[in-house]
Amino acid sequence: MEAFLISTGIVALAEIGDKTQLLAFILAAKFRKPLPIILGILAATLVNHACAGALGAWITSLLGPQTLRWVLGISFLAMAAWTLIPDTFEESEARFARLGVFGTTLIAFFVAEMGDKTQIATVALAAQYHSIVAVVAGTTLGMMIANIPAVLLGERIANRVPVRLVHGIAAAIFAVLGAVTLAGVRFGF
Repeated sequence: MEAFLISTGIVALAEIGDKTQLLAFILAAKFRKPLPIILGILAATLVNHACAGALGAWITSLLGPQTLRWVLGISFLAMAAWTLIPDTFEESEARFARLGVFGTTLIAFFVAEMGDKTQIATVALAAQYHSIVAVVAGTTLGMMIANIPAVLLGERIANRVPVRLVHGIAAAIFAVLGAVTLAGVRFGF
């Protein structure tokens, strides 16, 4: 349960103001069909994060416990710093309009999420918690928590969310995870 809850919380916070959330705003404004956009986000996130979770599990099979602890601790600290850097979005990431609303969203989200901080976080969390299903379910739920309101409410909420504060909270959580991982502390709920 810990892996699911932490994964959900971290990704939901890290996704606020992220380029994929900006993509959700743009797709919602362009197509005005929320259901296929939401389903496209869900499908793209499940596939992308399942691959990231599998990579995280594979990494744990390559590294010994001490090396893995250092790699993960430093990765979480790097994620804390990266979370504080504002994302940019390029319109070219949403150029698949001929594929329909669902297809455009699926491909645009999958591509935009490649190498994104939430994908990297999924790799690290899967390696940390040794539970691909719980981590992928949590990171996917976190993406949906952040992106469904972006699709449904769009610009009405875009300017009301204190993005810097939310990113600061996400960065603090990543930093705490990094510190406790480096210290060798394991929590159990």
